[in-house]
Parts: sequence; C-alpha cells; structure tokens
Amino acid sequence: MKDIVFKTAAELSRLLASGELSSLELTKACLERIRTHDPKIHAFLHVDADGALETAAQVDARRAAGEKMHPLAGIPVALKDNIVIQGMPTTCASKMLEGWESPYDATVVVKLKEAGLPIVGKTNMDEFAMGSSTENSAFGATLNPWNTERIPGGSGGGSAAAVAAYMVPLALGTDTGGSIRQPGACTGTVGAKPTYGAVSRYGAVAMASSLDQIGPVARTVEDAAMLQELLGGHDVYDSTSLPDPVPDLSAAVCTGAAEANSAKGLRVGIIKQLSGEGYQAGVLETFNATVQRLKDAGATVVEVDCPSFEYSLAAYYLIMPAEVSSNLARFDGVRYGLRVEPSEGPVTAETMMAATRGAGFGDEVKRRIILGTHVLSAGFFDAYYGSALKVRTLVLRDLAAAFEKVDVLVTPTAPTTAFKFGENADNLLAMYLNDVATLPANMAGIPAISIPVGLAPDDSMPVGFQILAPAKEDARMYKVAALVEAQVRAADLLPACPAKNWKDEA
Repeated sequence: MKDIVFKTAAELSRLLASGELSSLELTKACLERIRTHDPKIHAFLHVDADGALETAAQVDARRAAGEKMHPLAGIPVALKDNIVIQGMPTTCASKMLEGWESPYDATVVVKLKEAGLPIVGKTNMDEFAMGSSTENSAFGATLNPWNTERIPGGSGGGSAAAVAAYMVPLALGTDTGGSIRQPGACTGTVGAKPTYGAVSRYGAVAMASSLDQIGPVARTVEDAAMLQELLGGHDVYDSTSLPDPVPDLSAAVCTGAAEANSAKGLRVGIIKQLSGEGYQAGVLETFNATVQRLKDAGATVVEVDCPSFEYSLAAYYLIMPAEVSSNLARFDGVRYGLRVEPSEGPVTAETMMAATRGAGFGDEVKRRIILGTHVLSAGFFDAYYGSALKVRTLVLRDLAAAFEKVDVLVTPTAPTTAFKFGENADNLLAMYLNDVATLPANMAGIPAISIPVGLAPDDSMPVGFQILAPAKEDARMYKVAALVEAQVRAADLLPACPAKNWKDEA
C-alpha cells in the first residue's frame, strides 16, 4: 500500500468512497513516508501521529455506519506553522513562540476537522512568514525534494516540500506576497491564493493583514480546487471575510480540462512589465512555450501594459513592513511566548521587552520591523507609506483596465527557478525580487494560482506558470489553470518529482 501516497487527493477520495481504501491505511502510509523521508527534507516542525490516526479511525467508522462524508474526508493534510490549532504547537518557525500552543482553532482548522481530514502536523516556514526560501526558519531550513541543494521557496517551503515529496497529498499555506505560489513554482506543486476574503484568515498569525491570505497547496489543480471549496465561505470572526457563496470550483476545473484542445474565445494577457529583462532564460523559454500552446489551442494572446508594476515591488516593501511592525508589536514577553530578562542593569518592562525581542526574533524579522517602524514614523509617513498606498491604488487601476481587455493575465511565477542555499544570503534585493510577479495579486486582492508547466532547460528545475483573474473570479482562474494543466499533461512535460524514487530509509 506504499504506492497510495503517490495518488492525488481526487483519486484517493474515490478509493475511500468505494471502500477500496481506508483512511487509517492512507494516514499510516503518509506518516510512514514522513518518518522515513522528512529527516532528509525537514518539511515538518511538528507531527501529530496519534491525533491523525484517531481522526482517520473515526472517519472509517462513520463511513462504515453509512454516514455521508465530505469528498475529502479521511485524506491527510498538513498546516503551515502560522495557522493555529488547539493542542498543537504553533511557532511561526520562531524562537519567540517555541512551544506555544493555541487555546483555539483557526476557522480553516474547524472546517478541516468537521470534514474529517486527519491533520498530520505543522510545516516549516520562514520565521513569521518573512522570506522567499525557508532559510529564515529558527529551526533550520527545508530542502527541495527536486534537488536538496536548492531552496523550496518561501515563506511556505515546508508545505510545498511536504506535498512535492509525497508526504501528504494536501497542505495549507498563507500568501502575503507569493508565499504559496513561489514555493509552488520551486517545487513543482500547485499553489493558489484565493480572492482576499474568500477564505477566512481567523487563526492565521498576522504578518501584513491587508495582504495575508490562506490558500491550498496540492499536486493538481483539481485537488487545490477541492480544498479551497472546503475552506471558503463567510466567517463572522473575520471582518474582512466576503459574504459571497463559495463558487463551484470543481465544476470549473472539469470545464477547463475539457477545453484544453479548444481554447477559442479565451483572451489571455501577458503583462509587459513581468515577462522580460531579469528573468532566467530557461524560465522564459518554458513560459513562452506554454503561451504558445494556448495560442495553438485557439486562445487570443495580447500584451497588456501595467506601468505601475514598475513601482509595485518598492511599494510592497513599504506597506508590508509597516503592517509587520504593527502586528508583531504584540510579541513583547508580557502576554505569551518567550520572555527574556536583561543580564545587566535594572529589570523593567522596557528592558525586558528589548531583551525578549532581541533574543526571540531573527535578523529578517528585525529588519522588517525596523523598516516598518521607520516608514510609519512622524516626518516619513507621507513620503514613504502614503506614497506606497498611492502606488497600490495605481496597481488596482492598471489591473482593472487590463481585465477589461482580457479574461486572465499570465506571468512566470518567479523570475528564476529554485536557487541554491546561501546564493542570495548577502543580496537582499535579489531575494526580494523573487516576489516581483506574485505580489501585485496581494496588493489588489485578486486570485492567483501557480501551476508547474515543465522543467527549465538550463537547470532541469520546475517552472511555475501564474494565472491571475479579477477579484471573486476564482472559478475562472481554476478553469484556465485546469486547461493549461491538461495541455502540459498531454505533452508529457513534467516528470514526477525525484522523491518518488527515493528508497525507504529505516
């Protein structure tokens, strides 16, 4: 039964429903895969084997009793370690929260539990979701299953690596500027950022509240759609939650896959500012080949101009740190988490807070807090933060104008494939540029998805293809993603992740 870990969530759903497979068998297989291979990858920070097996046994018993179950019931899932779950550690990969357990469940966790998905554990990430490589975790980096000398992307590299290495079929991540999609591109997985507010953020440890969004990580578009359907819907605990009903994303996937050979009528826009200079040659070659397949299937492809995108990276790295500075002020050693008293001098609230934050936060978190505090300070607010908000408005206008001409926009998900560990350690600009194509979707609150479309010919690493749709048009995004995915499968362009051939280690 070891081979069942290689099946998609949709395939597993059918096997579970027919009785050919039990959730207990599947969950044990995933846990065994984690036991044998995660020491090599370090995708997980915490594994709850007992809890996952208990849920699996309950699902099997309910199915045997004839109870109608959710299609994903019994399928194991992993959570990025900034999504809280009662009785399980939530560290955000930071010493600041080491050992801390939440007294409540995030709304998405409540939905997972109600649907009967065994939660196998929490995955590694850049500390407090700040980074593009998972090198900033206080508990060590996660490796890329395609090539363990390379990063798995970030900040949600743990979730992407766990899915890519067949440890779990599904995972959750959070996306503030590309933290689901960029790891998806690096690991050959599917990562989706829903429309802002389509999935509740209640229980996700806030980084930048106007940008954060929980979303699915999977190996296929269909699996991602099924998971987002489960997670979506209005939540009274989240003031930014949309009141709209959850769209039928699975139906959109079926329609898109069926239209792979006939995309006539589909209008696709290539963003002028996100498809040229500064991109790895192999990434552009693979991206252009994917666009050509859309043309060959009958789609109309045009270039669209979004001039504000030239300033969007700079604006994002002013807005995001400002919100980081505000959100992370709560980690002060007073209420919860780490507390460190100064080794010298008087112990006051001020000196204790300074010692705690100095010891608990890593370099990247400190850097963004300092930058955010600066741009919000008197004398600099209008020049920096205020100007960044104006650019955000321009990004919204440019996207609105673009979507009047086309149905979807497409870009390479990231400028390069997964880079080697330490390669950008001393080059912050190069690290931040990893988000250049993904962050506009967060600034505008629109849905975006990254799907693997092949291997770059210059380094044989996965390339991500990003599809953006207007706000609340998640179904359109999934439809086009399924269409492209079907074309990639028909051309047999994406081999299985090398982790599939790893031998089990005792």
